[in-house]
Amino acid sequence: MLPVIYSDEFLNHKTGNYHPEKPERLTAIVTALKEAAFAEKIAWHAPTSVADKPLLMSLLLQAHSPAYVKKLGEIAASGGGYLDGDTPVSANSYDVALLAVSAWLDGVDVVLATENPAFVLARPPGHHAESNAGMGFCLFSNAAIAAFYALQQPDIKRVAILDWDVHHGNGTQAIVETHPQIAYCSLHQYPCYPGTGRASERGYHNNVLNVPLPPGSDITAYRPLVESKIFPFLQNFQPDLLIVSAGYDANAADPLASMNLLPEDYGLFTDYCLGITRKILFGLEGGYDFLTLSQSVLATIERCL
Repeated sequence: MLPVIYSDEFLNHKTGNYHPEKPERLTAIVTALKEAAFAEKIAWHAPTSVADKPLLMSLLLQAHSPAYVKKLGEIAASGGGYLDGDTPVSANSYDVALLAVSAWLDGVDVVLATENPAFVLARPPGHHAESNAGMGFCLFSNAAIAAFYALQQPDIKRVAILDWDVHHGNGTQAIVETHPQIAYCSLHQYPCYPGTGRASERGYHNNVLNVPLPPGSDITAYRPLVESKIFPFLQNFQPDLLIVSAGYDANAADPLASMNLLPEDYGLFTDYCLGITRKILFGLEGGYDFLTLSQSVLATIERCL
């Protein structure tokens, strides 16, 4: 069985009919999972309510400034608004974003309890959210907060974050690169939004690895870099937990980038991850073509099974 943490409440973060990061992303994935040949092997879990997660706010404030958290809450309470031109906030967005953080923390608990993978199917995404600002569709830095939480657990000394979203996770990197117990590595299109993620960025403890790829890259470009750079970096770090910022917008059909991966290529990426550890938390980031997004999530989960 593979645990999938999901709630219909994640649909209540409203971004507008024409925004690419919309609730239908999740409903497309849920439908595909329920129709999959392995549907009976999916264990659906509802996220723990924020009220029942007393540590959540202190963990949130490890990643984000009190001023930013307050600002986001106030925008939502006023009925909504924008953090930037790409990042809308609706009346429910603050509560939904907190629930998404709770889901990622639940994912850590499940993975460490079972020593097997789990998938967090939540939104809004998080890897662009910086300490003082949400941006790029992202409100809270889910992966970084999950890493901080994992390091509070017994026997967890090192956590690695692999970000295979087509966009560099500027927020995640900025928040974790000062922490020697956390490694961050990213495969991403460059140049592309948000303009960060140069190979020269190595973190404060040589704990960051960025692998930028040119537009138009397909699996023949990705695979040797995964094998020669990403896989050795993660193996050498020897993480007790691997968190994957699982964005699926490097697919050829995706409208927001210019890469040429296919859904089955994410199955290959998953195989590499499983070669490092089975203690993997996958959490949804980008992916905006509903069909290839759903197919890619299925490819990831099928390999875990």
